[in-house]
Order: sequence, then C-alpha cells, then structure tokens
Amino acid sequence: MSDVIKRNLFDQYMVPCFSPASFIPVKGKGSRVWDQEGKEYVDFAGGIAVNSLGHANDELKNALSSQMENLWHIGNGYTNEPVLKLAKNLVESTFADKVFFCNSGAEANEAALKIARKYALDKYGSHKNEIISFENSFHGRTLFTVTVGGQPKYSQDFAPLPQEIAHLPYNNIDAIKAHISEKTCAVIVEPIIGEGGVIPADPEFLKALRELCDQHHALLIFDEIQTGIGRTGYLYAYEETGVEPDILTSAKGLGGGFPIGAMLVKQHVAESFQPGTHGTTFGGNPLAAAVGGKVVELVNQKEFLAGVQERHHEFIQRMVVLNERYQAFSEIRGKGLLLGAELAEKYQGKAKTLTNLAAEEGLIALIAGPDVLRFAPALNISQQDIDDGFMCLEKALKRFVQE
Repeated sequence: MSDVIKRNLFDQYMVPCFSPASFIPVKGKGSRVWDQEGKEYVDFAGGIAVNSLGHANDELKNALSSQMENLWHIGNGYTNEPVLKLAKNLVESTFADKVFFCNSGAEANEAALKIARKYALDKYGSHKNEIISFENSFHGRTLFTVTVGGQPKYSQDFAPLPQEIAHLPYNNIDAIKAHISEKTCAVIVEPIIGEGGVIPADPEFLKALRELCDQHHALLIFDEIQTGIGRTGYLYAYEETGVEPDILTSAKGLGGGFPIGAMLVKQHVAESFQPGTHGTTFGGNPLAAAVGGKVVELVNQKEFLAGVQERHHEFIQRMVVLNERYQAFSEIRGKGLLLGAELAEKYQGKAKTLTNLAAEEGLIALIAGPDVLRFAPALNISQQDIDDGFMCLEKALKRFVQE
C-alpha cells in the first residue's frame, strides 16, 4: 500500500460532507500556510475565525506542551486546574456567573438551548417552550441547532425536526414585537450573522430584543461562536452594544485552533443544570482549557484589542480602494476582523469562484453564502501579510472581472 497522501484519498475514504480545495496544506506559521508542493499562501480565513492568534503560535504551543507533560484527560468525575483558571477568567471578564465547557460551537449552542427550555420548564411550566431565531442565522449542525438555524437548506432533509421554533426576519423590531409571547422561552441571536452573509445587528434591534425578553420572561442568548474572543475588537461583541444577554456561547477563536466550546450563563439560569441534567466526556479537558486560558490571557488586553480595530480600518480601506478599481462589490461590511464584501449584482452567486481564483494567486479566503466574500484572519496578522494578501486579492479580482 502506498504511503503517498494525495487529495484523491479524500474522495476515496472520507464521507463527502465537504468539498475541500485541490491542494493540501501541510504547514502553517502566523498568517502563512504552505501546501504539499511548497506553495505559500497568505491566510485571510483563519480556519473560519478559529486561528485567533495565527498558526503554530509559540505561546499557545508552550501552554499545550507544558500541559501535555502533566494531565491530558481525567473525566468529568473530577475537575482540573486549567479549566478552573479559564472559568474564573471568563467570569471575571464578562457578564456571566458560571461557565459550562464543551468541544465545539454546536455543543455550546445545544447546551444553551437545552438550559433555556429547562429553566422555563422549572420556573413557568411546560407551555413556555418556544425558541425564536432569525432568518439566515446559523447555530450548528446537531439536529436541535440546525433546526434553530434560519437556513432550511441545512435542516429540511432530517425531518421530523424539533418543534416550537420560529424564524423571524433579522433586524426587524416590528416582527419580533408581533410574534413574541408568554410561550417564548428564549430568543437566540448572532450579534453579526456570520455564515449567512456577515450582517451586523442594528444596536436598536438588540436593545429591543433585551426589552421584549424581559417583558415576556424569556432568556436572551447571544451566539458569539464567530464574534467572540476579540474578533470584533472587544472580548465579546455584546460589550459594544450595551446589551447584556442571559446566556452567551463561545467556541472557534477560544481555543486558537484547539477544539473547545463554552456556554457562559447567569447564576439563576445555571441552577437549572444539576448533576445528570447535561454532560460531556471531553468538555473542559485540561489540554483544551490550558490553550484556551492562554488565548484569553493574550487577547483580552487593551493594546491587543485596539490592534484589531486598527487592522479593521486597514482592511476596509484596502477593500474600498480595490472596489473603486474593479467595482466587484455592492457593499463592504462587518466589524473588527470579521468582514464581508457582497458581490455586485452581475457577479451574484460567484463568491466561490472568486475564492478559488484567490487561492490560485496565493490567498486563502472564505465565503458567507454564494454572494459574499468573507475574511476572518488572525487577530494579530502582520502588516506584511496584509500587504501581500491584498496583492494576491487584486490579481484574483482582475481575473474575476475579466472572466
């Protein structure tokens, strides 16, 4: 049997849930990636907003290797030092009183939706079970989270689906006012819709959600899987809005590339989960918690977060200049280093074509649906990498508009 690993092995051995690029990355450092052929790429995707401190960050490597020498896994019959340290740091840095750790964003949202229903059942009774979500939202791929997500294409083939879930138009205060009722147990919202097109929430919309949830005794859940851990220039995006949720979910950037998820929650809600109510085998394991702890320590500093804002302005300015030249986009939007550029009408549906051309020119980028080019680079991406990345993007745009 040959030991040569090629892209065609994916088609031969892997369940075809994904359609990965034709090249295989084998090494990454900072915001650079190299493939099997030695070709170099600038990374503006960050593993889909995961590699918050870039590839193979030295401080994260040290935190991981140090923990690897001590304790990898102990099971949830015990606690461990790294997870307690990380929980303390997150609670002291946010609105939350308690934290539940898991392995992914979907698991964090699953926990949030379950605790919302359990809290409503305990406090108000079984009639209060409706969850309100928003069109084009994305909350994960478990049966519960994919149903709560507002994109039917991801859930419709798995019926029968969980019930009592409503999807309303995003940023529409009148729609939520008309629908929310005493049977609503929770409203879940992304401060910036990520997968559905990089669409920031109107601050007035979020304030209205908070007021309406209070009025109807419903919990407000912020899905900050993509916006959390410095991505918008704040530790969590809710800080900028002046709106405090009851529950917040975090993952992606929290581990800087190591799988970890977290549900942050207020005390009165946390009490609905007692031993046996919910659980996880790997959640909060010492390796993930040690890396997550170092990520939070490095990101949650004024100078670091100010650097994210500076890079935001740089990216926007560079995109505006390119768009004046090539007129490929109708709108450039986002916050911090979660940015979306919507394709002009004549290029709609071709975002993947553009990212494929970008990869050929040496830039790794993302899409957010068929019409939006998305960037979620490392929060500490260097000026040189920004310059080189935009040089690659310009070459790709030139080809894109010509073709």
